[in-house]
Amino acid sequence: MSLALNTLRPTLRVRQAAVAQAVARAYSTAEPSLKERFAQLLPSKIEEIKALRQQHGNDVIGEVTLDQVYGGMRGIKALVWEGSVLDAEEGIRFRGKTIPELQKILPRAPGGEQPLPEALFWLLLTGEVPTEGQTRALSAELNKRSSLPAHVEELLDTCPKGLHPMAQLSIAVNALESESAFAKAYEKGVNKKEYWQYTFEDSLDLIAKLPSIAARIYQNVFKDGKVAKNNADLDYSANFANQLGFGDNKEFVELLRLYLTIHTDHEGGNVSAHTTHLVGSALSSPFLSVAAGLNGLAGPLHGRANQEVLEWILEMKSKIGSNVTKEDIERYLWDTLNAGRVVPGYGHAVLRKTDPRYMAQREFGLKHMPDYDLFHLVSTIYEVAPGVLTKHGKTKNPWPNVDAHSGVLLQYYGLKEQSYYTVLFGVSRAIGVLPQIIIDRAVGAPIERPKSFSTEMYKKLVGAK
Repeated sequence: MSLALNTLRPTLRVRQAAVAQAVARAYSTAEPSLKERFAQLLPSKIEEIKALRQQHGNDVIGEVTLDQVYGGMRGIKALVWEGSVLDAEEGIRFRGKTIPELQKILPRAPGGEQPLPEALFWLLLTGEVPTEGQTRALSAELNKRSSLPAHVEELLDTCPKGLHPMAQLSIAVNALESESAFAKAYEKGVNKKEYWQYTFEDSLDLIAKLPSIAARIYQNVFKDGKVAKNNADLDYSANFANQLGFGDNKEFVELLRLYLTIHTDHEGGNVSAHTTHLVGSALSSPFLSVAAGLNGLAGPLHGRANQEVLEWILEMKSKIGSNVTKEDIERYLWDTLNAGRVVPGYGHAVLRKTDPRYMAQREFGLKHMPDYDLFHLVSTIYEVAPGVLTKHGKTKNPWPNVDAHSGVLLQYYGLKEQSYYTVLFGVSRAIGVLPQIIIDRAVGAPIERPKSFSTEMYKKLVGAK
């Protein structure tokens, strides 16, 4: 009997393999992969850009004032960014869709309540909402690419624990340059029409490996250094949560899906997006380009603000408690402002209303932690701060931004190491900026090179004495 079974087993395995291949072929025929779909859409996008430039290349689309030049180039229309547009009053739209719309239309994990960030990556690259099958296939593809080269693991394991997690993230992403398909193809003299294909491969590799890098940093710096392996049955965020040590908490997994989705893209002019685009325009690989963007994200005026917000909130709690009145908050805010400090998490370079990303996190908090003392504190600040800041008169936007809320949600579930929060932001931001790098290579975007002048020359240009 056992001999008969042993004889049948190879045949059974062959049949199973044949069925699997047939299903895969049917799947691929019915639903193109992300790379295949982008290739199908590319010719029309190239023609669209070509026609636009031929017909309107000399049209004036804006004016530049001297204040804009000296004010950080605020509002100057000078970048192409396909993934998102930020309106001062309306907030962010991803390929024309708001965050609430994304929460309704993007595929979710079975039983999940938040969209999957890998589905958003598809949308940002193609402008199309992927099917559930396409999203699952992309999740599986990212899983296959997630393992780290030994030298990157060794590099992270030798970093001193006192080195800021964002610096470690940048180091590791730079070190992945050894794996760059684009860099290797360029050295061999690949046709520039094929640049985007190697850029695509690098981009998927980087996105896939970022959670493993980020989790290793977290475990090395704050825990025992042990990182769980990827599980082929889990989506991107669920695997990341598992590697961080929070995989058993379904609510945390949902929070991570929300966090990674809403932090991806915020137009092309912010520091991390613009830096990635700028470095990529020199044909630096996606690894080098994103590493540069991460270094910008690490700054306290950009991504590191989420760390500073939580530090400020915890400082407030230690001084006035958490069960506070609006009057308590108002006094503390005025003390902060009168001491020459800013109220972190409030104000934005572009927005002139409450950040929709803040509202998405607030709604999550209202559903999952309405009685949490820090959530109550953040909610009370939200009620009081805009009025105080308006009276203070030194801000164009007295409303909260995305950083005003994220740290408190993470604290609730036990991820309390605030110096790590910007790393989560970095993983998300890579998902947002890499589609534009692929598009830039696909349409042949040139190196970025704006004109600069000295103050003396600007004086001459405006006729100043």
